[in-house]
Amino acid sequence: MQAIGFISLWMLISLLCGQLANTGEHEDVVKHAIKLHRGKGAVVTQRKQWVLESCRKLSGLLRQKNVVLNKLKNAIRAVEKDTGLSDEEKLFQVHTFEIFQKELNESENSVFQAIHSLRRALQGDYKDVVNMKESSRQRLEALREAAIKEEMEYVELLAAEKHQVEALKNMQHQNKSLSILDEILEDVRKAADRLEEEIEEHAFDDNKSVRGVNFEAVLRVEEDEASSKRNASKREVEDDLGLSMLIDSQNNQYILTKPRDSTIPRADHHFIKDIVTIGMLSLPCGWLCTTIGLPTMFGYIICGVLLGPSGLNSIKSIVQVETLGEFGVFFTLFLVGLEFSPERLRKVWKISLQGPCYMTVLMIAFGLLWGHLLQIRPTQSVFISTCLSLSSTPLVSRFLAGSVRGDKEGDIDYSSVLLGMLVMQDVQLGLFIAVMPTLIQAGASTYSSIVKEILRILILIGQILFSLAAVFLICLVIKTYLIGPYYRKLHTESKGNKEILILGISAFIFLMLTITELLDVSMELGCFLAGALISSQGHMVTEEIMSCIEPIRDFLAIIFFASIGLHVFPTFVIYELTVLLFLTLSVVIMKFVLAVLVLSLILPKSSQYIKWIVSAGLAQVSEFSFVLGSRARRAGIISREVYLLILSVTTLSLLLAPALWRAAIMKCVPRPERRSST
Repeated sequence: MQAIGFISLWMLISLLCGQLANTGEHEDVVKHAIKLHRGKGAVVTQRKQWVLESCRKLSGLLRQKNVVLNKLKNAIRAVEKDTGLSDEEKLFQVHTFEIFQKELNESENSVFQAIHSLRRALQGDYKDVVNMKESSRQRLEALREAAIKEEMEYVELLAAEKHQVEALKNMQHQNKSLSILDEILEDVRKAADRLEEEIEEHAFDDNKSVRGVNFEAVLRVEEDEASSKRNASKREVEDDLGLSMLIDSQNNQYILTKPRDSTIPRADHHFIKDIVTIGMLSLPCGWLCTTIGLPTMFGYIICGVLLGPSGLNSIKSIVQVETLGEFGVFFTLFLVGLEFSPERLRKVWKISLQGPCYMTVLMIAFGLLWGHLLQIRPTQSVFISTCLSLSSTPLVSRFLAGSVRGDKEGDIDYSSVLLGMLVMQDVQLGLFIAVMPTLIQAGASTYSSIVKEILRILILIGQILFSLAAVFLICLVIKTYLIGPYYRKLHTESKGNKEILILGISAFIFLMLTITELLDVSMELGCFLAGALISSQGHMVTEEIMSCIEPIRDFLAIIFFASIGLHVFPTFVIYELTVLLFLTLSVVIMKFVLAVLVLSLILPKSSQYIKWIVSAGLAQVSEFSFVLGSRARRAGIISREVYLLILSVTTLSLLLAPALWRAAIMKCVPRPERRSST
């Protein structure tokens, strides 16, 4: 009975594809086939007769298909042996025959795949959601593969059409004599065709069979004014240039990164408009914050809020804006290192190393305690505590910009301690990013494998420490043998032309961040070390480079702080304002108290007064918690609600930071230095 049912379903598909034209007939045949499959509703003689007739029709179609395939093979051999045809004509005709062969084979395969899918659905349980989901997934995969095959066939048809045009041109050229100009243009055309073939990357064909590659359905969206007739010609140009936007079923949006034809210059107009809009709106927002006594960086964050998803939602290329903003972090940390000479680093290196480590350990201990009381998973408690223990290096460097920071009577400078601790936190950030995959595995592991996960974390920590040692060894070699001659060469070549100096310094920054990235340490540390190495060449060198790099840093910093505003959601803050204010004040007070406690233990007695300023600088939460939170949410370490809480607490702590910093400056810094620090 299963064999009869399978054959009947087989014949059903063929009948549906080519024999029936009426919808009512379709439904009758479907019902009849289901009854036959279940052994009901028909006598044995009728069942056998229907099956035999259907098999006869299908077998006739398959025999006819084989006859056509043999004729196509003979036709291909005849074309290849025909000496009267040019190579282009042979290529066109053979290509056309091969496409038709492939179409016949794919049509036959589609019939059998459809029969198998229908048989599986009839045998399934309609009450079993898991089974229905698996059937739906298999059908979706089949449709994706069919779409890919159809797309490839269409591309082959375009290629065949191109070969046909080539053949016609060759026939025309043979029938008439060409002028010198026509011959030159024909040679140029052939050279251009060879160039396109050489530079074209078959990325689709090369990657479609790679492990981990999935076929997905996407929407191709043109400009917002797609319905406007006056933009029709513009849309046609953009369509040809491949500047449309793709949207997948998960609502992720994609733009073109590398075109098929690299000979045509292209530009991402959405990204250009985003940068222009941010630049224009940042000016009034920055002015407003200056008027009310806030740092301009908060005006740039407000600009991002107004233009982001929670505001006008006018930023299309969010990822590209955030990527450009990362360069603002790089150049900011470079200038921080430029002001942070190796002599000052040696003076406070013990405090810079011990302080952040003690604070992180204490934050994790408090986090585990509260997590145990609130019944939160240990992995989630560790992540949240580590995330909140980090402080914002770009924010504090803006606080310290232009301030007078000289040591007095052998005392330790508060800016040196503060920047040293922040740089060490950047190192911890790189360490934590490296440990995150193990933390994810630990969250999904049983208690029997916790020991293995702890050992793995210890091994990772050992690798990071080894990488740090290698980084500082490389810095020692560069400082001793390379940085002096390199800068003197740049200074000589850049007389009357600052372009070479700026390019040389930027290349050195990128070299250092590449080295630290290859050694699995954060790129931010590489930028800081690049500035520290150049500052070893003297005060005059520092002043010259700072005057060239500061304008670049300022513009990129605007983009960076605006990109932070893209992830601030005022409506969520307003809805949960009471809870968020309580959490933010708790985090800020806890970080301030822990910093004061740690600094009281490690600072010399003569420098105890700076603990209040340093603690105020460390009391906010780093903007890198956005990055860590997004990764943890994707990995399943934290929930959506916890992620939004981290974003909101980070934002509010950054808003409170200027007030806390000014209060500490007013209390602890003498009046002449206080004016320059604020």
